[in-house]
Amino acid sequence: MHVLITGATGGIGQVVARTLRTNDLTFVARDPQRLAALALEHPRAVTLSADLSTEDGAAQLATLLATRPPVDAAAHLVGSLLLKPAARLTFAEWRAALATNLDSAFLVLSLLTKVRMRGSLVFMSSVAAGLGLPNHEAIAAAKAGIEGLVRAAAASYASQGLRVNAVAPALTDTPLTAGLIAHEKTRAAVTAMHPLGRLGTATDQAAAVCWLLSADSSWVTGQVIGVDGGLSRLRA
Repeated sequence: MHVLITGATGGIGQVVARTLRTNDLTFVARDPQRLAALALEHPRAVTLSADLSTEDGAAQLATLLATRPPVDAAAHLVGSLLLKPAARLTFAEWRAALATNLDSAFLVLSLLTKVRMRGSLVFMSSVAAGLGLPNHEAIAAAKAGIEGLVRAAAASYASQGLRVNAVAPALTDTPLTAGLIAHEKTRAAVTAMHPLGRLGTATDQAAAVCWLLSADSSWVTGQVIGVDGGLSRLRA
């Protein structure tokens, strides 16, 4: 099975890659040094350093995939974290958040559907897309866009044999969030928000992603699965 992982050098991407190491893997990430380090763990994987929030980056991926076997499963794990209220957001920051999260998702979806991919495509949303959280305006808007994209694409391409789903984490302890939860009091306060009493881990999120990529979820499409310690539905 040929699996494409974008955002492969992130905390969740690395765990997904390790879980799926027995497959034919293609990794995409922006940072060539981190990508090279990941490739050392997976010497048979094919790698590409590209910015998938741009048409040029998507074109680079299209060129690479034309030389590879058809993609059977893909996890688009590209994302960013920006916590500011609208009054403090610059338009450039707003656009950057949308580009990194939503534009990249669209470009990957467009590319894979043009080559008539069959199998499973998984995106990364956020609990913030469906739950009003302060200072999340840009990320909430971008991730809500991804959820709409997932549902529409799942309907459009079901007859093609393509399943499209998303995972929606709450705060997960990864390098991306390390600065946010570095202080003990902040970490304790954020942890207390989650009914299960702990923060998520990359392994929690990767398990859901890998399940959606697998044949075990073959009758699941158009879904957004919350892996959020109960935050989106429960109150501690």
